[in-house]
Amino acid sequence: MTVADDFTVMVGRLNKLSVERHFDAYADIDWDDPGLAVDPGDTRFELAAVDPLRHTDWYAAQPPAVRARLGCYRWAACMKTGWHFENLLQRGLLRHAFELGNGAPEFRYLHHEIIEESQHTLMFQEFVNRSGLPVRGMPFVLRKLAEWFVVPLARVFPTLFFLFVLGGEDPVDHLQRRVLADPDTTLHPLVERIMRIHTTEEARHLSFARHFMHRTVPELAFLRRLHLALLAPVVLGIMARLMLRPSGDLARHCGVPAGVVRAANRSPQSRQLLKDSVAKTRNLFRELGLVTPASKALWKAAGLWDEHEQ
Repeated sequence: MTVADDFTVMVGRLNKLSVERHFDAYADIDWDDPGLAVDPGDTRFELAAVDPLRHTDWYAAQPPAVRARLGCYRWAACMKTGWHFENLLQRGLLRHAFELGNGAPEFRYLHHEIIEESQHTLMFQEFVNRSGLPVRGMPFVLRKLAEWFVVPLARVFPTLFFLFVLGGEDPVDHLQRRVLADPDTTLHPLVERIMRIHTTEEARHLSFARHFMHRTVPELAFLRRLHLALLAPVVLGIMARLMLRPSGDLARHCGVPAGVVRAANRSPQSRQLLKDSVAKTRNLFRELGLVTPASKALWKAAGLWDEHEQ
């Protein structure tokens, strides 16, 4: 089976799954259930065990209500950032779909993904609204840069656009799966429900992005392959930190000292989390022959290279 045939089969499978197992933000979450009510003081919002900030002496010294509010802010900030990213992703997917000819196997799938991302946006913003917290999401400058430079890539260099897709989705998916699998973390039921919906559908989105890279990278000219190889660690280094680390508005609103945030971000646990969060994309780039001596140096400089790998 050729790469093109394999891609067509994969897209057909994803289309089938999108029809058979999809979610509606309001039909599949009972927002009026008292058990799902959002109270920032609920101790089930305390930071997950995987979060490096949880393991600081400063956080441990705070009363339960303060820890809970900080954790609720953390979830709300992640969701706001997530829906900003997904809004930009949807714009790019629409632009890419607009360029496709009749019979393109991915046309239908792209619209399934756009619909699913819209449902995620509704879930995320509903949680933010119910928290009542003034989260900002993605920094303004990054939002504008993404609008001006990343979204247009879906038309002029779609393979690079899907690198940004992996950069936003892979770290979040890794984090959420770690949290959901951790027996030492007690989750608020609404957060757990949102994450389970999100990880189920994001698995399809990540699968498509990886298969798209496998199909298109071998066809790229030398300079475009070089651009991908060198840009990957830079893009992933920025995106993983944006998705995984505490936002500036969280630190200001919750009164977290700057030194505490720096210590958490520089801890061995945080450094390993960054590396682990992009492991699948790093391995993908190795499979595609896009890890060169020069790009490997950039992976290391970005703090994303696992020294246990060859």
